[in-house]
Amino acid sequence: MNTDITASVKPEYPVVDRNPPFTKVVGNFSTLDYLRLSTISAVSVTVGYLSGIKPGIRGPSMVTGGLIGVLGGFMYAYQNSAGSLMGFFPNESEVARYKYSCSSRRRHFSSLRYRKSVTVHLFFFLYLISCELHLLWAMRDLG
Repeated sequence: MNTDITASVKPEYPVVDRNPPFTKVVGNFSTLDYLRLSTISAVSVTVGYLSGIKPGIRGPSMVTGGLIGVLGGFMYAYQNSAGSLMGFFPNESEVARYKYSCSSRRRHFSSLRYRKSVTVHLFFFLYLISCELHLLWAMRDLG
């Protein structure tokens, strides 16, 4: 069974990378992707807390909701970022950012800049997770 999406659907926008690696996709997260991830996580924590009030399990249901929200938000942001790199979503900024990566010298400097960008994005993602865990802990003390 062929599960390659590019075999059945052709991209509507210019392709930056046909098969982007994980680090490139995470490094390509936009501010809107981080905002969506944070919003989905916050809503999930709230829904988890509110759903645990009646049976008296606010803490565990809040943590479970938070974990589901973080994972779901990350997957949604990953899908948007990978889709724009593969040309399935609008990608004007990605095309402008990666169009000079053809020459070897620029590719070298681009890869150094890219590694720094991935590191910053991963640290920011870990910071968001730690803030969410801190919020979960603080809300646990309230209940």
